[in-house]
Amino acid sequence: MCGIVGYIGNNKDIALGLEALKRLEYRGYDSAGIAAYDEATGTIVFAKAVGKIENLERKLAGSSIGGSPILLHTRWATHGEATEENAHPHADCKGNIFLVHNGIIENYAQLKQKLAERGHTFASETDTEVLPHLIEHFFRGNLEEAVRKALSLVKGSYAVAVIAKEDPGKIVAARLSSPLVLSVNGSGGFVASDPAALLAHSNKVVFLDDEEVAVVRQDGFSVSDLKNNLKEKEVTELEWSLEEAQKGGYEHFMLKEIMEQPESIANALRGRLLLEEGKARLGGVEHLREKLRQVKRMNILAMGTALYAGRVGEYMLEEYAGIPCEVDSASEFRYRKPVLDEHTASLFVSQSGETADTLAALKEVKDKGGLALGIVNAVGSSIARGTDAGVYNHAGSEIGVASTKAFTSQLTVLALLALFLGRQRDLSLVIGQCIAKELSRLPELVAKTLESAPQVEEMAKKYKGKENFLYIGRKYSYPIAMEGALKLKEISYIHAEGYGAGEMKHGPIALIDENFPTVALCPSDSVYEKMVSSVQEIKARRGPVIAIATEGNKEIGQLADDVLYIPKTLEMLTPVLSVIPLQLFAYYMGVLRGHNVDMPRNLAKSVTVE
Repeated sequence: MCGIVGYIGNNKDIALGLEALKRLEYRGYDSAGIAAYDEATGTIVFAKAVGKIENLERKLAGSSIGGSPILLHTRWATHGEATEENAHPHADCKGNIFLVHNGIIENYAQLKQKLAERGHTFASETDTEVLPHLIEHFFRGNLEEAVRKALSLVKGSYAVAVIAKEDPGKIVAARLSSPLVLSVNGSGGFVASDPAALLAHSNKVVFLDDEEVAVVRQDGFSVSDLKNNLKEKEVTELEWSLEEAQKGGYEHFMLKEIMEQPESIANALRGRLLLEEGKARLGGVEHLREKLRQVKRMNILAMGTALYAGRVGEYMLEEYAGIPCEVDSASEFRYRKPVLDEHTASLFVSQSGETADTLAALKEVKDKGGLALGIVNAVGSSIARGTDAGVYNHAGSEIGVASTKAFTSQLTVLALLALFLGRQRDLSLVIGQCIAKELSRLPELVAKTLESAPQVEEMAKKYKGKENFLYIGRKYSYPIAMEGALKLKEISYIHAEGYGAGEMKHGPIALIDENFPTVALCPSDSVYEKMVSSVQEIKARRGPVIAIATEGNKEIGQLADDVLYIPKTLEMLTPVLSVIPLQLFAYYMGVLRGHNVDMPRNLAKSVTVE
C-alpha cells in the first residue's frame, strides 16, 4: 500500500526516480508526488498530481524540476481524500523538510494540536503532515537527529524517507511496522518501500527493522536505532530479476502469473521431496525438528487470500499430521486473549510478509513467548525475520494485486508441512510416499488444468452480464469456494459469496433463481455425493450452475449448465487444481467488463496498515 522511492547520487534526471516509482504501481494508489533538491538554487522543488503517475509526468513536462536527493511517492488515501494537497511529499512551514510516509500516525491529532499551538500551519487533511512539522520543531542542522527525536513521540506505523535543504547530502529513512529497504551501489544510494523499485539498479539490499533509522548517502549508509546506537546490517542478495516484473507477452500481469503456476509450484517443491522415504525436507524448520515434534495444537493466522490457504492447511494438518488447528483472521486474533502454551505453534501465512494485521498478531504471539512459524514469499520480509522458523514459497515476484501463483504455492508449502509433521507422528511410509509422489506431479497437473483457459474465456462471455454469484464447496473445497468468490469480487466488481454447501438450506438458497448463478466445486472426493445433492437443490429452483469436476465424471454434466474439468489427484491436493479455473474465470470476467485487472480499484498489493 503506497510506494516510496528515494535516490541520492550524481544522476540529477528525475526519470530515474519515476521509472522506479512505476514499478510500485501494482501496490494501488490514487495520487503521486515528487520532491528534489536543486543544488543550483539551494531549494527543494516539488510537484503533485491526483491519479496515475502519468498525470504527474504531464505536469512535470517542460519544468526544471530535477536534482539529488530526490523523493517520490504514490499515495493510497486513508486520512483525507485523493487531492493534491493530501498527496505526498509533505513539507514543514519553512520549505526545509520534505517527507514521504507509508503507514498511519495514530496520535497525529494530539501532535497536530500541540504543533499548531506553537505556530505551525497545515495545508492538508493527512496524518502524515504532522511529521515534517515535528521534525522541523527539533531540527538544529542535523536531519537524522531531528528525525529520531520526532519519531520517539509518534504512535502508529511508519516507513518514512526525509530530505532537508539545510542538510542536503543525505536521505534519512526509518520504519516501524511498514517495510523499507535500501541499497547503495555504483549508481548511488536508494531507499524504497519494495525491492521491486530497486532491481534495475541492484539486487543487493538491506532491510530495515522496526525502530531503525538509516542515513543514506550516495557512497554509503549507516543504520542506528532511535537512541542512536549503531546497528550492523546484513546485505541480502535477492533471487528476483527485473525481467520477472515484465509481462512476458501476456496482456496482464495477472494472466502471466496464473500461467506461471506450473513453474512456481515446481519451485516450491524443488529439493523438498524425499520420494522413497515419503517425507518432506524443509530446511527452514529443520533446526526446530524436535520442538515441532512436541506441538499438539496449531494456530494458523493470515488475512485475505492467505487466510483461505490457511483454511485448506487446517484440513491437511488435522487429517495427515493429527494436529488440531484453529484458523483465525490475524486482525481478530490480537484482540482476543489467545491461550498459548509450550505445545502450541502459531503459523503465519503472508505473500508479502509485511501484512500489518498479521505482523501485529505475530508480535502478540512473540510477546507471550509462543512458537512462531511462517510461510512467506518475500525473502527478508518482516514476518520472515520475525518468526522462529519458516518456509519460503519461492514463487517469484507477484505483481498483480489479486494473488494467484502465491496462493497455490502457499497450498503446496502447507501440504509439504503436513507431510513433514505427519511423518514425525503416525503417518505411514506408504501414505507418505503416495503424498510425496502426487506432490511431484502437481506442476504437470496444473499445466494440464491451464489448458482449459479458452473454455473458461467462452464461459465468461456467457456470464459476464450477471451481477451476483454464489460459490459453494465442502471440506477441502469450502475454502476454495471463498477464494473463488473473493477473486471475482476483486477483479470484476461482481457481488459474490463463498459458502459451505451444507449451509445452503440455512439461508443462501433463498437467493437462488434463474438470474443467480452458482459455481459448485464438485471434485470426485469423499463429499462428492453431498455436493451433488446441493446442485440438485439449486437446479430445482432454476438456478444456473457452473460445476468444477474431476475428469471422467459424466454424471455432473447431466445436472450442471456448464462444467470445467480438472485432473484427478489426491483429495488434499485438489484445491491446487480447482482454484485455477476460478482464477481464470475471475480474470476473463474482469477483462470483459473493462476493468484494470492488475490494479483493481480501492485495493493494494501489500496491506501495510490496519
